[in-house]
Amino acid sequence: MSQPGTASAPGRTPAWRYAIGMLGTSIPINMIKGSMILFYVDILGLDVRAYGVVMVIYAVIDAIDNPLLGHLSDRTRSRFGRRRPWLLVGAPMLAACMIAFFSAPSSLRGIGLVLWFAVFAILCEAFDSMLNANYGALLPELYPTERDRAVANGLRQGFQLVALVISLAVTPLLTTSVFGTEESTQGFQITAIIYGAIAFVVIGFMALGVRENPRYSTHERPLLLRSVWSIVRNPMFWTVGLTGACYGIAMALVLSGIQLYVRYSLGLPVGNALYLQGIVILVSVGGLVAWTRVVARRGALWTWRLAFAVLAASFAALFFATDLVTAIAAGVLVGAGWSGMLATNDLIVARVLDADAARNGAHREGLFLSAFGFFTRLNGIVTGLALTSLGVFFGYNSGDDPGADPGLAFRVYLCVYPFVLTTIGAVAARLISVPIETPAEAERP
Repeated sequence: MSQPGTASAPGRTPAWRYAIGMLGTSIPINMIKGSMILFYVDILGLDVRAYGVVMVIYAVIDAIDNPLLGHLSDRTRSRFGRRRPWLLVGAPMLAACMIAFFSAPSSLRGIGLVLWFAVFAILCEAFDSMLNANYGALLPELYPTERDRAVANGLRQGFQLVALVISLAVTPLLTTSVFGTEESTQGFQITAIIYGAIAFVVIGFMALGVRENPRYSTHERPLLLRSVWSIVRNPMFWTVGLTGACYGIAMALVLSGIQLYVRYSLGLPVGNALYLQGIVILVSVGGLVAWTRVVARRGALWTWRLAFAVLAASFAALFFATDLVTAIAAGVLVGAGWSGMLATNDLIVARVLDADAARNGAHREGLFLSAFGFFTRLNGIVTGLALTSLGVFFGYNSGDDPGADPGLAFRVYLCVYPFVLTTIGAVAARLISVPIETPAEAERP
């Protein structure tokens, strides 16, 4: 192992090569989150109360294993780097667990169905955490300046939107029309196999092309408790983390409920979610270019605050949509606000990471990002409670027992809850300050 200051500078990783990894990491987890309610609750008949309990357990485990996986990544020392081994192991494991998740036998009922759902949901979460803790930690390491970060982040968010087109907009068509029907599960299994293969190939291609900076791993290995204590004493960890969670949880609600919003609130076949999701994603692709230019002119913090406000307004518009046309019109505004958050949220977090590295002299991106993930990963608790609340307030318990007004129930789930969260986030963002410039330590080659 080389000593600090003697490691040779790595070759530059092309931004597109790093960014394409987002395609592989996003396809599996977005299919899982976007279809789990439809698959398990509405088709297989899992009771929403059991779903809510599992999601609370899921979120607690997720919140615990994220920091542990990030810390293990920070401490990894190998000739392949710190992050690459974890990426190459996590990719096939996530693909396999996703396929199993959507292969639940249609004959399962009661506790058997609950256990199958719980086991594979938690395993998918664990391997997704492994991938994202390491993939996200590479951004500030590979691209130290905010200008380079904005370009790489814009590209990777663009690939994420492509992944969303595949895993959200196209999935309902594949599962209900191409490989299966509205009421069957076969289409989900075939689609999961295809998506798992794509994710495995893409993540492997990205990981093998990444050139990590040896200087980041030549310091003494950080200790877990000392590192965690340092992070939780950092005020920016709490302010930025909680505010970002308002955005993350809101989008998790949208992701999990869009297909049932189309079915019940708009009264249309689930396949029509393709059009609504498609327009949101297309607008977001164009919006990324525009928001990245705004970041270059006004800075990430100012742009982040504006994007939060736009996203909050979009959910109010979506609540009043009555058909596919008006929903698509509201979706244009959703796409505009969402792309602004995609273009800026990670840049705000990266500034906090830079300041931590400059202050403590150790690069703990894996643990720090995983600690930030503690907030957004708790979205499982919120989505579980939100879905359970539909049973309490509107009588929606499952596809077999949808209650008297499932249309209003999913308007509340998809619009009201996200509006409240993003409004809180928009107000909080106005009160937050983060380092304006990248510290000199982070820019050192």
